[in-house]
Amino acid sequence: MAERFRRPLLVIAAGGTGGHMFPAQALAEIMLRRGWRVKLSTDARGARYTGGFPHSTEIEQVSSATFARGGALAKLGVPFRVASGVLSTMRRFRKDRPDVVVGFGGYPSIPALGAATLMKLPRMIHEQNGVPGKVNEIFARKVDLFACGTWPTTLPEGVEGVHTGNPVRMAVQERAGAGYIVPGDYPMSILVIGGSQGARILSDVVPPAIERLPMEILRNLRISQQARDEDGERVTKYYYEHGIDAEVQPFFHDIPARMSEAQLVISRSGASSVADISVIGRPSILIPYAVAAGDHQTVNAQGLVDAGAAIRIPESKLTVESLSEAILAVLANPDGALQMSRGALSVAKPDAAEHLAWLVERLAGMEEDQQQQAAEDGQA
Repeated sequence: MAERFRRPLLVIAAGGTGGHMFPAQALAEIMLRRGWRVKLSTDARGARYTGGFPHSTEIEQVSSATFARGGALAKLGVPFRVASGVLSTMRRFRKDRPDVVVGFGGYPSIPALGAATLMKLPRMIHEQNGVPGKVNEIFARKVDLFACGTWPTTLPEGVEGVHTGNPVRMAVQERAGAGYIVPGDYPMSILVIGGSQGARILSDVVPPAIERLPMEILRNLRISQQARDEDGERVTKYYYEHGIDAEVQPFFHDIPARMSEAQLVISRSGASSVADISVIGRPSILIPYAVAAGDHQTVNAQGLVDAGAAIRIPESKLTVESLSEAILAVLANPDGALQMSRGALSVAKPDAAEHLAWLVERLAGMEEDQQQQAAEDGQA
């Protein structure tokens, strides 16, 4: 009887970047509301992104490693660190057996997915990008379900994907479809977000591109720009010296609020950023990270571009002049900006977290349990 009423356990494995952690957070939020226990398996780097997770999420740091960083000696030790992480995770799973394990990508997800595979636990992957990351590609044939945030996703041969969309955090959900104020002769804002990698080019190009705008637009603008610590001072100084109202920070904790107030978003096309822009519904200028694996950021942006919601500028063509022209094309055209906003909403998947939660419960066999309970109730 006690086992029947045990709260089910979901283990979420993710790490490395906000691109993995933000959709993981969205799933954690909804599963906790559904009465599940949730554990997050990540490493020290991923733990930096756990501040937004609900307090009832249990955080477990695991040992993992990547061949992408470190010298030859460090790379020799990678298999041993990964094996150690898998074995220690198996020990934890035996003490508190998960009902489902979901991997969101990144090397820190290897221990949990590896342990779940060896123990034959129900398991699935959620891939945020149009081209799977290395870890998700490795485990693609070893999981029960492969959920895709971007569609179509280039999958390994023989693997079928389920299009769920990319889950967005509750703070984004609360601003889904927020009313859009078109550009005009009144205060306006631009949000500039660079992601956790490759933001330097935005620090180099965005400020002078904005400074080139006509004064009738510039005088109304307020800029919120993310910049790396090493770039923040010079970006702030540039805006100050040119009389531009700007706030420059390494990270904004209220991005959903700032995005909902913006007339334009300038961003990398990481999967989570694209999902946030789509769900809130904002015109955007997207600059894919040129060295992203498999050029996946170009693929990520395609849906918004096809919907007429975004202007995509490859890094190879990004100049002060080209970016300034793109900004002006949006801010000087209120009707066009409104259409871009509507286009973004047309490709949004605001129910992505719900869809993913349903797949988790299906994997756990809860649908069958509910049907059996309903049958028993009917016979009573």
